[in-house]
Amino acid sequence: STSTNWSQHLVQRSVVLFMVGAFMALVLNLLQIQRNVTLFPDEVISTLFSSAWWVPPCCGTAAAVVGLLYPCIDSHLGEPHKFKREWASVMRCIAVFVGINHASAKLDFANNVQLSLTLAALSLGLWWTFDRSRSGLGLGITIAFVATLITQFLVYNGVYQYTSPDFLYIRSWLPCIFFSGGVTVGNIGRQLAM
Repeated sequence: STSTNWSQHLVQRSVVLFMVGAFMALVLNLLQIQRNVTLFPDEVISTLFSSAWWVPPCCGTAAAVVGLLYPCIDSHLGEPHKFKREWASVMRCIAVFVGINHASAKLDFANNVQLSLTLAALSLGLWWTFDRSRSGLGLGITIAFVATLITQFLVYNGVYQYTSPDFLYIRSWLPCIFFSGGVTVGNIGRQLAM
């Protein structure tokens, strides 16, 4: 019955992570779309679903995979992750992640390099503040790399496009968003694993 409990726990964690990922995809997409646009109540509903239908399920699935991967790799490396392990910290991490996303949409820099460097610094700051594990850093970088490649592939094949891309079909700050998103979801996954 222990294995049954364990698999039920795993399924519950997957579902929670999937819902978190899908919800965050919608919220962050709204931030990106609503750049310099005033939001009126009747517009909110139409904008909420203006993201491509496949984005939330893809982000949800990615969140589930990443969120289950983090605690798994922690135990595999024999590095139990004990740094700032409480829900309040996880919630603050999510808030910072949303803030970084908001900055990517709202801040106007002289050039994208400055924006990207600023977001990279913020992303590393997020990792340092809420994670500090080598596995977290490594996974974050891996996620950023893989997710960026996938995005470039999708854009290259015309699935969707970015306004004013400045780096191989995409925005150069995108890896920073993926990195901080990976760390954030990883923290949620670790917390759920307890």
